[in-house]
Amino acid sequence: MNPTTPRPARRTVLASGAVLLGLALAGCSSSNPLDSAPSTSASGSASGSSIVVGSADFPESEIIANLYAGALKAEGFNASVKAGIGSREVYVKALQDGSIDLVPDYNGNLLSYFDPKSTAKKSADVTSALADKTPKGLTVLPAASAEDTDTLVVTAVTAEKYKLTSIEDLAKVCDQLVLGAPAEFAKRAGGLPGLKENYGCVPKQFKPISDGGGPLTVKALISDQIQVADIFSTSPAIEDNSLVKLEDTKNNWASQQVVPLGRTEKLDARAKAAIAKVQSKLTTQALVSLNRQTSGTNKVDPSAAAAQWLKEQGITG
Repeated sequence: MNPTTPRPARRTVLASGAVLLGLALAGCSSSNPLDSAPSTSASGSASGSSIVVGSADFPESEIIANLYAGALKAEGFNASVKAGIGSREVYVKALQDGSIDLVPDYNGNLLSYFDPKSTAKKSADVTSALADKTPKGLTVLPAASAEDTDTLVVTAVTAEKYKLTSIEDLAKVCDQLVLGAPAEFAKRAGGLPGLKENYGCVPKQFKPISDGGGPLTVKALISDQIQVADIFSTSPAIEDNSLVKLEDTKNNWASQQVVPLGRTEKLDARAKAAIAKVQSKLTTQALVSLNRQTSGTNKVDPSAAAAQWLKEQGITG
């Protein structure tokens, strides 16, 4: 069993976490992606309008940014990628000031950023609320089926022992099990407070693990130091270690489907159609596979992984 390499930065649901990360990056980084030239091979000399696609500072975001840029380039746009911009606070501002034109995001997190008081959880409700709360000048395009959300997982042995398929099942034995997750899980709404409120699930012990669902978390789980772990749904570690995802039947976590967020004036019908080709084919399983390619010892560059996927899907030649 091979725990996957973690992302450089964990994507959190809380907007405040994104704000702090953005400030830290702004203060500590020696270079600003927004000050540099576009960073990937998705740029070209196409004769169409130019569109700059930004990404947050973790590989999955960069992969999706390259998917959008590649699809746009195939439709004649001069598309380029500025990777590793930072937190949501930073890249939303970059959209608003025109430094970038498009960025991938996740609908539930984006709604929480635009409306911290929102209680929408289901996909349709999040989509409706997001349409109302998106600032003037920005547009959120339709979501892909691909979703990257917090997921409680257990080993196959634990699932069989306690007959677990959902968090509702887990609640019945929660007080017998140790749950491992990042430290902030203890206080954020979708963490321990949410599990208690929505499911009556209070673990025997909470063990903070700092790697955001990465190899330390997986190692603790498969060695039975913890029995339940919070891992993102697109992590290859779930499949690679035959972990069992527990269904969130009561929507403890909001929908986190992949959505493109862009400048309204740059997203004409042709651009929207190009991006829609990606969105229509991008599944959670596709993200798992793409993340696997860009992690581990034989990792490939996100731009290369994206280019290969676009070709396989018939979006590029």
